[in-house]
Amino acid sequence: MKKPEKYAEFEPNRGYAKADWDTASDNPEWSKEDFRNAKPFAETFPDLAESIRRARGRPALAHPKKQVTLRLDSDVIASFRAGGPGWQSRINDALRKAAGLSK
Repeated sequence: MKKPEKYAEFEPNRGYAKADWDTASDNPEWSKEDFRNAKPFAETFPDLAESIRRARGRPALAHPKKQVTLRLDSDVIASFRAGGPGWQSRINDALRKAAGLSK
């Protein structure tokens, strides 16, 4: 993707108004001192940063399931799949029962 050209002066019919150009032009480039004095967002706004972090994704499970590779006989898989959706959960339940574990 080609980087857009930077213009030193306002040129009409470029997709923005003169007022927008003037507003953006009042935003100077950062100096080395500006970068040196900058603080991370989470440090400057800790409550907001925490709320953003907390709002994403599912809540963490106390005991998340682990993905494994397991070789099973094809007739065993066919039998569980014949029961319809949820066949993997039914295999998990059967293994829990065989291992003497309860939910």
